[in-house]
Amino acid sequence: MSTIKDVAKEANVSIATVSRVINKSPKASKASIESVTLAMKKLGYRPNAAARALVSQSTQTMGVLVGDVSDPFFGSMVKAIDTIACQKGKHLLIGNGYHSAKKEREVIELLINNRCESLVIHSKSLSSEELLSFAREAPGMVLINRFIPEISDRCIALDNHRGSYLATELLVKNGHKHIGYICSNHDIEDTHQRKAGYLQALQDNDLIASETYIEYGSPDEEGGERAMTNLLAKGLPITAIAAYNDHMAAGTLSVLEENNFTIPTDISIIGFDNSLISKYLNPKLTTVRYPIQMMAEKAACLALKLANNIEAKPDTTIFAPTLVKRSSVRNIT
Repeated sequence: MSTIKDVAKEANVSIATVSRVINKSPKASKASIESVTLAMKKLGYRPNAAARALVSQSTQTMGVLVGDVSDPFFGSMVKAIDTIACQKGKHLLIGNGYHSAKKEREVIELLINNRCESLVIHSKSLSSEELLSFAREAPGMVLINRFIPEISDRCIALDNHRGSYLATELLVKNGHKHIGYICSNHDIEDTHQRKAGYLQALQDNDLIASETYIEYGSPDEEGGERAMTNLLAKGLPITAIAAYNDHMAAGTLSVLEENNFTIPTDISIIGFDNSLISKYLNPKLTTVRYPIQMMAEKAACLALKLANNIEAKPDTTIFAPTLVKRSSVRNIT
């Protein structure tokens, strides 16, 4: 493998000149740039990224922590961040945390050790204290879908409680009094906030808010199937279901169809997130819009500014969910 010394010898220049060309120094002459570029091409030499970062104090890399990049939700998030990164000439380094404190910690440490100046972090398992410690170490770190009061101006989050409240309230307004809830079994703030929003909407409308009407599963189609199967086994007079997310709603819909329920004639369903799947279910799923693309763009822009020591405060830190009315909810009044 060729070295910088080999390039200098081939181009008949000094090692310092090669270094200036590699690091795009304004002191490099046009002739030097041409000769060094030709020499590198001939020898197949690629500059060491870590070494260049030490000289330029920049890796031109933005770090991103997601739960699981195979999840369409995180795919949308990463795409939005990448759009902003590309506009600024940055590349992404992405790690999966899988909602594990150990994995999330390892990814954040990896991103910082790889000299990512700006970071967009989706962490659900690390404590607020540990995230605050990382934030002190990395000035360009922004949290998405997480709110910590001490660094509120570096957090971009959604009002999950409000979103679930809106979803349940819509069912109530359509005449439903016996409303079940398909809940995630992940012990994260999203789960607790959305469940609390469901219960609060029932209480505010003088309806039964009982744990009997709630079943749990993994936040995917399979979890939704399992939770709905258990809920049906209780024989409750349910006329509507609010689900933790659209994927659990899809699993719920599948189980109901297998048991000869017609949606929404027999049971209405509402999801959460407005993910791609919601538009292609039959019937099309009424849900709650989660503006993840907008939030991710805001988080990326903020992280880039903070990494460049530009004082910045987002105009919005807590985003508001909105309803998306489709065909899976029926008025029974």
